[in-house]
Amino acid sequence: MTNDIPAPHRRTASRRPQSLAAFARAKALIPGGVNSPARAFGGVGGEPIFFASAQGQHLTDIDGTTYLDYIGSWGPMILGHRHPRVVAAIERALATGTTYGAPTEAESRLAELIVAAVPSIEKVRMVSSGTEAAMSAVRLARGFTGRDLIVKFAGNYHGHADSLLVAAGSAAATLGVPNSPGVTAGTARDTLVLEYNEPQQLEDLFRDRGDSIAAVLMEPVVGNMGLVVPTAGFLAAIRDLTHRHGALFVCDEVMTGFRLALGGAQELLGIEPDLTTLGKIVGGGLPLGAYGGRADVMDHILPAGKVFQAGTLSGNPLAVAAGTATLEELRDRPPYEALERIGGRLEAGFRRAAADAGATVWIARVGSMMTMFFQQGSKPVPVTGWQTASQSDTGRYAAFFWGMIDRGIYMPCSQYEALFFSTCHTEADIDRTIAAAAECLASE
Repeated sequence: MTNDIPAPHRRTASRRPQSLAAFARAKALIPGGVNSPARAFGGVGGEPIFFASAQGQHLTDIDGTTYLDYIGSWGPMILGHRHPRVVAAIERALATGTTYGAPTEAESRLAELIVAAVPSIEKVRMVSSGTEAAMSAVRLARGFTGRDLIVKFAGNYHGHADSLLVAAGSAAATLGVPNSPGVTAGTARDTLVLEYNEPQQLEDLFRDRGDSIAAVLMEPVVGNMGLVVPTAGFLAAIRDLTHRHGALFVCDEVMTGFRLALGGAQELLGIEPDLTTLGKIVGGGLPLGAYGGRADVMDHILPAGKVFQAGTLSGNPLAVAAGTATLEELRDRPPYEALERIGGRLEAGFRRAAADAGATVWIARVGSMMTMFFQQGSKPVPVTGWQTASQSDTGRYAAFFWGMIDRGIYMPCSQYEALFFSTCHTEADIDRTIAAAAECLASE
């Protein structure tokens, strides 16, 4: 992976003097200058851009440049930035207090919306992040089944809990190997890593160790190695094998929940997990996560059961207000057909631009999520899992990223992140983006 700004775009850093100064200041105070590594531009080289404001489909940096936003705070902003209904809800909640450390009726209102939207969720628990939701769901699965092993898939990201920060070993079905200092081998040893979209690997594993597996945890549409779509056979194998062996099927819908359909990817794909983790959109742009599922499983959580999970700011009134307003807007004015139409226009335009420039790309899209994988060779290779995703031409993506920045388009700062767009994006915005992409690809 390249760690330098492509040469044609190094000079453009001079257009962002205030961002450069802000980053220098931040590096002296914050490790790496950022509070999440996804913001560090490690995948494209150079210094991150610091922002001052956002409105609708636009971001404005501290140097006064405005960009079309295709990350949407990495997914939450499906309604765009500062949606009036969401802002009004936050203001009403703020007028009465910010946190109580005690129950509120607003928490039940949001829970009702989640349960109504996602048929597989009968009960739900609020937390403060997607990481916390995944960590809690894994603990619950182990407590419910009385088993230790968790199965995840290479290229799927479920937050930074120790047991989930593992990478595959030399064989696909090896014990997890920690891929971060500070994660012990003992913590990771009960996490098994397989290749996504490989049902035979899953069948072999369950044949050998099915009575020890507590859960299979997966992204139903992957966004964390770029966008990867599951096959019907892969999804069917997970559901069948977990059911047959008494394990739980856990869908990580932190990214896809309420984005691909009101009921999430599971509604779109026609699957029914035992547990679901949520984040991003469920908080309407404020820190909130949730996990929910079958009532008999959820009733094992303290105080109903014995599996411990707690949080001082869980169900925070401001985050609950933002999430409630967002879900109500999505319910009352479903945007999914319009998002699909806009997405199809963007995908077709990117395909034309790549073909005209002779660029080899594999484009994957579901609804308002998409990734253009840059590849070497003359013929695109379908990206079905981490083995194929990891062969992407990250240097060429970096050049594309900076070329789009120069043209006022803010794309994901990594080949391995999906782009998102919102209900605020117009056909004119899409056409402008396609034209910018065509210029970038033709100039490389």
